[in-house]
Amino acid sequence: MNLILKIVAVAAIFLGEALSIFAELIASRQFGKAGGDLAMLLPMFFLISFGGMLLVFGYALGYMHLKNIWIVVAISVGAILIVEPILTLLLFRDVPTAGSLIGLMFGAIGTLAAIFL
Repeated sequence: MNLILKIVAVAAIFLGEALSIFAELIASRQFGKAGGDLAMLLPMFFLISFGGMLLVFGYALGYMHLKNIWIVVAISVGAILIVEPILTLLLFRDVPTAGSLIGLMFGAIGTLAAIFL
């Protein structure tokens, strides 16, 4: 049962990060195209709120069962490092610059170090 709860915590963190990032990216794209109509951001506020609830749940459950907040933080940052570039490529069809790729690689190395060292 303990392993299942750890998996649920990691899944909640990944899904919460994914929903939050998705809401941020969609809101920025829509806001940029429409010229700043605040009313169309309302659905994204609800989506990011749900993502935040999942993150709080994932953090609490993860800390409870992993007994180390730094592992939970590394999982969260890792989720961002995986999800955000994929969603950005899919939604914006924009190729990252060399500096962005180097920054992502250093972030990934740091996350791996936090988990495994």
